Amino acid sequence: MNIALPSPEFLHGLAKVAEQKTLQSYLNNQTIDISTKVKEGFRFDPVTNIDRDTEKLLRQAISQQYPEHSIMGEEFGRTQGDSLFEWVIDPIDGTRPFLCGLPVWGCLIGLLYDSKAVMGIMSQPYTGDRFWSDGQASWFAGRLGTVQIKTRQSVPLNQAILHTTSPESVDIYQKNNFGLLKKQVLMTRYGGECYAMAMLAAGHIDICVEYSLQPHDIAALIPIIEHAGGVVTTIEGHRPEQGGAIIASANAQLHQDVLQILNTEE
Repeated sequence: MNIALPSPEFLHGLAKVAEQKTLQSYLNNQTIDISTKVKEGFRFDPVTNIDRDTEKLLRQAISQQYPEHSIMGEEFGRTQGDSLFEWVIDPIDGTRPFLCGLPVWGCLIGLLYDSKAVMGIMSQPYTGDRFWSDGQASWFAGRLGTVQIKTRQSVPLNQAILHTTSPESVDIYQKNNFGLLKKQVLMTRYGGECYAMAMLAAGHIDICVEYSLQPHDIAALIPIIEHAGGVVTTIEGHRPEQGGAIIASANAQLHQDVLQILNTEE
């Protein structure tokens, strides 16, 4: 895609803004005001003042540098710009583990061009881990330095590691064979939130199945996975930018195997 993308340095600058704000309250629930949003199938879908305050800061930073770009955020909706670029923000993806003090939440910042995800970063502020796509390749930076990351390209289904965040989502999405998929993989794990998607891009997890994602939950992660060699689609096999039931796989053959299993009529 021959377009002039923002620099990776700007992407990291946004991540730093989010990290600084969220870390002020992480592990200190006395500073957090918690409310709940309506989400089908879930009794409790938390949102906090930290989500809202962080999104405000990110919107301000983006608008100062790129006033013509659109911005869509989890807490404040969409502001229309005058270009084909749109930033998609989830200031705290994984508010439940954030409230529990478990460092599998992350700050998600994605960039769409003409409705397709082209860049993105997932930052875990407490551990200092960052996973990002610069528009061409995917990278990880942490305590041991910076490395390019790749998905596992030759793993067969019976050796694959499967992840989904919560059994709640599986239970409310009835038109699939998740139970059959569990029986055919090496093992299944739960509770990783956006960090599990990053681990798929880094070659540690092979399949992520999430049944109720919003655009802000997935936009930043799409290019990180795709530019690492993975595949991300809806359960129907369509582009995933608008969310819904989303499947991410380490390689194309594995992805086809997963879609076939999940969509097979019993």
